[in-house]
Amino acid sequence: MKTKSELEASKFYSRYRGSFTGVLKWPQLDEFWKILKNKAGVGWYIYAIGEPVPEQPGSAEAVTIFIEEINELLRQEHKEDYCGVVYVDNKQDPEFIKIYDPNNLGVVCGFSDNPPVPGWILTLIKPEPLDENTFLTQSRKRWWQRIFSSA
Repeated sequence: MKTKSELEASKFYSRYRGSFTGVLKWPQLDEFWKILKNKAGVGWYIYAIGEPVPEQPGSAEAVTIFIEEINELLRQEHKEDYCGVVYVDNKQDPEFIKIYDPNNLGVVCGFSDNPPVPGWILTLIKPEPLDENTFLTQSRKRWWQRIFSSA
């Protein structure tokens, strides 16, 4: 694990701590997924926090499968009339996306000295480990393995 000063100097960590806009409504999420699917082949790293950091970007097919699967998971498990669990650096031309696990939201929006770590990150920058104390539950591991055994 890197020291705090090494993390602060990292491009990934700097972008991770940068400015994000929430996708607040389900129809907005539908539109965002369309934009992201059109950019599926540009070199997205798909990082499930608690799993090893990916060494290579996912294929366009893997990114598309992830989008479809995460969309289904969010809609099944975040039973609200709003979305509010997907945060993007730029909705029209995204490069960094945080997706929070509906089962581990804590204080996602607003201010916290210890905000929750997202469940998943899609980024065009090679990710670095975020939190060695974060782990995926067995059900999330099975979900993750299921979608990526077919990609």
